Amino acid sequence: MEETRAVISEELKKLVNSEQKLGKTVSYLSEGGTAIGYVVISDKIKESSKEAIHNLQKEGLQVIMFTGDNEETARAVSETLDLDGYKAHMLPSDKLAEIKRLQAEGKKVAMAGDGINDAPALAQADIGIAMGTGTDVAIESAGITLVKGDLKGIAKARLLSQKVMRNIKQNLFFALGYNSLGIPLAAGILYPFFGILLSPMIAALAMSFSSVSVISNSLRLRNVKLI
Repeated sequence: MEETRAVISEELKKLVNSEQKLGKTVSYLSEGGTAIGYVVISDKIKESSKEAIHNLQKEGLQVIMFTGDNEETARAVSETLDLDGYKAHMLPSDKLAEIKRLQAEGKKVAMAGDGINDAPALAQADIGIAMGTGTDVAIESAGITLVKGDLKGIAKARLLSQKVMRNIKQNLFFALGYNSLGIPLAAGILYPFFGILLSPMIAALAMSFSSVSVISNSLRLRNVKLI
């Protein structure tokens, strides 16, 4: 409207502002240099979103919204979801710069988005998370894609990654433990003292048992209960 120098009446501005305070996006319509009306666009917030954000916050994570929308709409959405903060009127370059600023402060940043405007920030973030319901550019720029496009998937992916890393460490302990004991025994470390030599068959069985232990421990991940 500024570029076309359209005149917007105060009455129309008040009506638009009331819609924005409800978390809706508004586009003006003009004719002959005068704004004559507006179109209201709104995305319904998924019922699962607030729960997903709350679960992340309980784990000590900050959840901040970056949006190209106006201040009033951004504030309304932020208050509805109880976010830790928000920034409005952001261009793709602004989102990218904000991610870099947070990283410069020593923070690890996970960015979730679904649009073309989110692609640069998704690529820059330590963890880029794209919604499977979003654009191809966003999906290509991210490292993780949530097929259903549900924010609960972020908490699930984080919990699963923690379980996987714990499992990997346990498997390393099993493998190194067996080898630390088995290799010296197979080399005959007990023979000078007790005259005992480890049979190659027993050594082979022990190594097989090591592999079985690692595989069995890994299969426990199938029983992990995600949020």
